[in-house]
Amino acid sequence: MREFYKHYIPYLKNYRLKFFYAVIGMFLVAFGTAGTVYIIEPLLDEVFIEKNVQMLYMMPIIVIAIYTAKGIGGYIQKYYVSYIGQDIVRIIRDKLLNHILNLDMAFFQKKHGGELISRITNDINRIQAAVSNYVADIIRETLTIVGLVAVAIWQSPELSFYGLVVLPLALIPLSKLAKKMKKLSFKSQESISDITSHLTETFNNIELIKANSTNDIEIDSFKKHNKNFFNVNIKAVKTNALVSPIMEIIGSIGFAVVIIVGGKQVIDGQLTTGSFISFISALFSLYTPIKRLSSLFNQFQDAVAADIRIKQIFSVESTIPTGNTLFPEKIEEISLKNIELRYDDLLALDDISFEVKRGEKFALVGDSGGGKSSVINLLVRFYETSKGEILFNNTEIKDLNIKSLRDNISVVTQRVYIFNDTVAANVAYGYEIDEQKVIEALKQAHAYDFISKMENGIHTQLDEAGTNLSGGQRQRIAIARALYKNPQILILDEATSALDNESESIISEVIDDIGKDRITFVIAHRLSTIKNADNIAVFKKGKIVCVDSEENLLQNCSEYQRLYNLANI
Repeated sequence: MREFYKHYIPYLKNYRLKFFYAVIGMFLVAFGTAGTVYIIEPLLDEVFIEKNVQMLYMMPIIVIAIYTAKGIGGYIQKYYVSYIGQDIVRIIRDKLLNHILNLDMAFFQKKHGGELISRITNDINRIQAAVSNYVADIIRETLTIVGLVAVAIWQSPELSFYGLVVLPLALIPLSKLAKKMKKLSFKSQESISDITSHLTETFNNIELIKANSTNDIEIDSFKKHNKNFFNVNIKAVKTNALVSPIMEIIGSIGFAVVIIVGGKQVIDGQLTTGSFISFISALFSLYTPIKRLSSLFNQFQDAVAADIRIKQIFSVESTIPTGNTLFPEKIEEISLKNIELRYDDLLALDDISFEVKRGEKFALVGDSGGGKSSVINLLVRFYETSKGEILFNNTEIKDLNIKSLRDNISVVTQRVYIFNDTVAANVAYGYEIDEQKVIEALKQAHAYDFISKMENGIHTQLDEAGTNLSGGQRQRIAIARALYKNPQILILDEATSALDNESESIISEVIDDIGKDRITFVIAHRLSTIKNADNIAVFKKGKIVCVDSEENLLQNCSEYQRLYNLANI
């Protein structure tokens, strides 16, 4: 618990005034609870036994005052505590997402998206109660216990000893339950993470599932995750439910002793009936906050487990540090010298070297897995080279500021990313929307014709993943997005694969036009896309086997000849 609050106390310091108001509310609740027990004595002894008329008329006012204070205190506490908890959760969720988005691509390759969603939503929600409600509840219940114990001791110190001496016995089984709850809470959060991951994967691949009629397979798989989550949670419920009966059984022992000793004192005239009933009420009321504290401690283990999972993400650091040099205002040349890239133990690129100058179109071809996309990943610095240098105007890529680097590069991939937003917002993604620039970029990508026919034009809302567009239309919007950015380096990774032959030919001409003052990289399986490339690098098993113009490659490179013949079969 100490380690948990060591992490979150700095957040609580920002809410000193609100927490002060909440504590006032807690005092009022504790005072009201103790007061309702204490007034039993004058109610019985002075009103019902001594027939005190003055006290008869005072008691209703006292009762109203006590319950009013308790009600107002409860409202104040609940509001400010909830405010603090919700706001801390908001801040932590923002920080966690910011941290995750700044991690390397290698992290996202190893972590399932559904698991990350679960950490940001479910896990953080579980700590909300601990950083606000649990703190307030612990303080309130502790103050209530102090107040009730004071009433009990005031009425009879001897009976207080008999009634409270058994409580330490409850600590042994309760501590064991708390340890078990922590383990179950961790398993529960892992289980809900599995459910979220499965659902994310299912909805992302819904077309494949529908096309193959594999609904039952996915449902059966989901049922296993769901059943596991149920099993873990029901064990947690069973464990937490044991707190109340343990406290009641142990408490009944103390209560039995009190009945014998206290009853004899009343019979002997050593204790008034009002004092005895007031004491009994205090004792009964005392077990309720104690049970709540025990239950809170068990529930707190859930937050501790969630905190461990959140800290696991925060402990991951980016292994690709940004440099301090801004990207050149005008790129003249990119050079790769003896580049090697490894993904763990896999050698993806081996001794890669080439140069590309401004205005040139450089193509990368080869079989799948040959290393083409790995080169692109290095150029945008998704990964770090194992050996070699990548130079931009003789500046090493590791010295460049990563944001500045990526601001000057546009990448269009075969997989098109469309957001649930307007056409204009999708084209201008990451930048302020300039409607004229949006239209110009759409025209360059030959997408404005179909966009202008939509009901709201560039302000038309696109569905998630662009499901209200055809594959070719999505591809053109992606190209328009790349052009809107006006990059110095344009990378097209199978960017025209979803277009028909006519559209591909048009886009190829557009690329030739806009590439005159840029460096353009093109990855393509359809060799017709790269026929106008200044140079073509032929990849095979992570190496470049040939680099030349298409005319020379057709004469001198057997690997390119093989690819060319396959493309024309």
